[in-house]
Amino acid sequence: MKREVFKFKNFDEFKEDIEKLGANIPVSENLEIFKTKVILGDKTAPNSIALNPMEGCDALPDGTPSELSIRRFDRYSKGGAGLIWMEAVAVVHEGKANPRQFLINSDNLGAYEKLMDQMCENAQKAFNHKPVVIMQLTHSGRFSRPDDKPEPVLACRVPVLDEKYGLDDSVRIITDDELERLEEEFVKAAVLAEKAGYDGVDIKSCHRYLISGLLAAHTRPGKYGGDFEGRTRFLLNVIDKVKDATGKDFLVTCRLNGYDGIEYPYGFGVSKEDPLVPDFSEPVKLLNILEDKGVRLVNITMGTPYFNPHVNRPYDGGGYIPPEHPIKGVERLIQGIGTLKSQTKNMAFVSTGYSWLREMAQYVGAGILEKRLADFIGFGRQSFAYPDMANDLLYQGGMQRKKCCIACSKCTELMRADTVTGCVVKDKEVYVPIYKRDVK
Repeated sequence: MKREVFKFKNFDEFKEDIEKLGANIPVSENLEIFKTKVILGDKTAPNSIALNPMEGCDALPDGTPSELSIRRFDRYSKGGAGLIWMEAVAVVHEGKANPRQFLINSDNLGAYEKLMDQMCENAQKAFNHKPVVIMQLTHSGRFSRPDDKPEPVLACRVPVLDEKYGLDDSVRIITDDELERLEEEFVKAAVLAEKAGYDGVDIKSCHRYLISGLLAAHTRPGKYGGDFEGRTRFLLNVIDKVKDATGKDFLVTCRLNGYDGIEYPYGFGVSKEDPLVPDFSEPVKLLNILEDKGVRLVNITMGTPYFNPHVNRPYDGGGYIPPEHPIKGVERLIQGIGTLKSQTKNMAFVSTGYSWLREMAQYVGAGILEKRLADFIGFGRQSFAYPDMANDLLYQGGMQRKKCCIACSKCTELMRADTVTGCVVKDKEVYVPIYKRDVK
């Protein structure tokens, strides 16, 4: 298959291609709908635009936000989004995905509190509103690299991932006792996030990091694997314990893979017959349990950037030619998320997969909101390239193509080169010198 790229000159051309491909992607020119507030228990997001978590890989060695980290979140909070989903914050050092990943503890609590205060101050000055800010808590599992070399910790063996990353039988599987202790580390981190003023935490369960791996651990023996009850035990235990340890207004959320795209019995949300076909029965069952436990907000994604990034984030440039048109990848994400939302009662859903669409995302997002397929339209890569996108969309007549992410994957190239990451194209004063220095 040839590489398909974004080539649309205008909205009409985009609609024509959707029709030619038979893609079920709703569109609307009602951009006012993005001003819809979203009620989350006792908190209210001032609009329906979300910034999805994007790892900047720019923390100090102890996990404290650096000046570059602070710059990013200054730009986000001055940009107008109603929901800011802060990227992965490790709960233990050994769970960091890279040496520059965020980590919260009692020693650096003040730095995280200062960061939150600054975001609130920025948003208040610029828009007279307060965004809802979620801190994503993580253990990176098989993708852990806290220091200079990989130190993977597996939920279970996964042949396609083990082979791709050269993981042999010497790589250890985390024990049940270790998982029990790790539950408490998530609780400690959540309590610190609440003390620092964050509106809630995400117990990260996506992209095949540790908890996502446990959800798919059909072959794992013991109480944290095997059947549905075992595979969801860690996540649900952590949710319960965090809710018990924090205030009733504190949001306990989850960024969840609705579909892994990895063959059964090694994937979650996949058909037993065909890994290319989602089976949402278990994700729906899990979402219903989470809703019964009082989880008011979820953020749904799919795939993993380490194995099938075309599922995770449709792109133009990347390491391989995708086996499908990016529009079909967008369709899978938005329709899959809509299907999951339709099976819950009153949970707010953050949708994803819009950055490849450039400014067409505003019309797709408006169509999604009109049809109630999601409550927030979430942008990941776009936040690196265009942090003030929400301001333009809400108050300046719409998104500007010249400011949009071009889905070139250079931010990912920076990450893979083991350096700080951001937009090389739209934030070139900062990131072009880093790209030239570190990407070989």
